[in-house]
Amino acid sequence: MTWEGLAASGEDVVLHDALCPMTPPEFIAACLDEARATGDVVVGCRPVTDTVKVVTGARVGETLDRDDLVAITSPLVLPAAVASQLDRQPATDLARAVADLAAAGHPIRLLPAPSDGRRVSSVEDVRLLDALTGGPATR
Repeated sequence: MTWEGLAASGEDVVLHDALCPMTPPEFIAACLDEARATGDVVVGCRPVTDTVKVVTGARVGETLDRDDLVAITSPLVLPAAVASQLDRQPATDLARAVADLAAAGHPIRLLPAPSDGRRVSSVEDVRLLDALTGGPATR
């Protein structure tokens, strides 16, 4: 189905990042329920644990407060009313899609994702996720 067909279907759209392979189905369902109840775009998020600095040119500046930051994770839920207003499919990078939706004036609701819903970007992340979820390496 094309994006145009999906947007015109009158159905809610759930976008899932394949790099969040252990996102619990119950969390995805909770995000969908929240989007349906509020009409807002709903996205999973995780706390930022790294130190984040402002960089300007070649200069490293101030440290940002981690409490003011989130890491976007899966899923991203577009209520049918929002999906029908979009003239193109959202970016496949969920953080970019959220930024684009917010810039277009769509209310964004962040739901804290469970630790096993984290995004993997390295072999170490896979090992951590395996340990968190009781995968084969921990049995």
